[in-house]
Amino acid sequence: MRKVFVMLGALVAVVSMFALVNPDYQSPIVAVVEACAPAVVKVEAVKTVRSPYFDPFIEDFFRRWFGYSPFGGTQRATSIGSGFIFDKAGYILTNEHVVSGASEITVTLLDGSSYKAEYVGGDAELDIAVLKIKAEKEFPTLELGDSDKVKIGEWAIAIGNPLGFQHTVTIGVVSATGRRIPKPDGSGYYTNLIQTDAAINPGNSGGPLLNIHGQVIGINTAIINPQEAVNLGFAIPINTVKRFINQLVQTGKAQKAYLGVRLTTVTDELAKALGLKVNKGALIVQVLENSPADRAGLKDNDVVVKFDGVDVSSDAELVSLIHSHVPGDVVEIVVNRNGKEIKFIVTLGSSSDEEVQSAVAAKEFLGIVVGDITPSDRETYSIPVRVEGVIVRQNRGSLALQTGDVIDQIAVNGQRYAIRSVSDWNEVVGRIKKGDFVAIFAIRKGARLVYSFTY
Repeated sequence: MRKVFVMLGALVAVVSMFALVNPDYQSPIVAVVEACAPAVVKVEAVKTVRSPYFDPFIEDFFRRWFGYSPFGGTQRATSIGSGFIFDKAGYILTNEHVVSGASEITVTLLDGSSYKAEYVGGDAELDIAVLKIKAEKEFPTLELGDSDKVKIGEWAIAIGNPLGFQHTVTIGVVSATGRRIPKPDGSGYYTNLIQTDAAINPGNSGGPLLNIHGQVIGINTAIINPQEAVNLGFAIPINTVKRFINQLVQTGKAQKAYLGVRLTTVTDELAKALGLKVNKGALIVQVLENSPADRAGLKDNDVVVKFDGVDVSSDAELVSLIHSHVPGDVVEIVVNRNGKEIKFIVTLGSSSDEEVQSAVAAKEFLGIVVGDITPSDRETYSIPVRVEGVIVRQNRGSLALQTGDVIDQIAVNGQRYAIRSVSDWNEVVGRIKKGDFVAIFAIRKGARLVYSFTY
């Protein structure tokens, strides 16, 4: 018996040597997750996608002569992302690319409850969207922080649904701010992003990036190809999002700022040819008359090197930075003029202030939606004033036209028609009949494109 007591005593002594370190300690991240996770949602968007091998004319041939199509054409697919509730009435923020084109949206909360959600509004360039849960109750919400105060090295916490694993939590730090990366579809750039090493994967898109106080500092949006890099995630600063929330809730659209310039990217060759004193930035090719840029004193051949504290290296980056603001915002623009840096304080405007929008609704033709060209369009897509026509706003059809292309002519059965306005477009496409031979002439970044087909 004595041996047993001796062994027990020895065991107690050994265990006491390995007592818990910091037994009462709890990570502050636990409190953040407990407080914030109930307001984070899983977003499932059902979309109709077109097969990459689908040809509408071949399908029409089979349906006409055989009564069916062997190709399938379109199919339903579900994309999964994340989002978070920012208003007790059930308003949710997420990425536009998560829900764009969805015919049905379902959100699921931490407690497992699911709700149908309606798309309130969004913007593809900004990549933000607002949804609304269809339920008469109050929901948990997240507090929106101040991304302008974010410091490199502070804690960053991501909550989302990577690869469908609901309410996954990852942590890291803010690795950098003011980052710029190209969008995957080549449509432009994400600018002024927050970079974090908190693990972000497909499915995290639209979810919150939180600080240690449980405030949203960004919307998780993009990752770098994991085959190229590890733990490089990017979030849209929440202050950019806050500028547009009220617009999206009230009108469904984001009215973005307008500077009033045509731009091109400075290259080594361009700098040498024009005798510029800098080899990077956005060269002002033209200042549009009576625009905010004109009123502020900007001139042709100025090189914009910094916009509101962010370095500028290309025309597309500058346009993205301009469009991250709303009309009326006051920004500081730094230009290099003949080797001297000059600062300008500019009150950004709206294209609707410069040009009255056409009251004529454009007819959709083959999935192509067009509009009259505005000064903002000329700034965004660098369209010269001499170029007239209608601009492609959206293309849901099979022709390879892109948003921003300018259609200036349409040929039908050998007869060419000039397109200078939406009224011209409506008149021409309204007369096209089955069996007509059609060619659409477009301009993209100065290049002439032609698309011909039998209607």
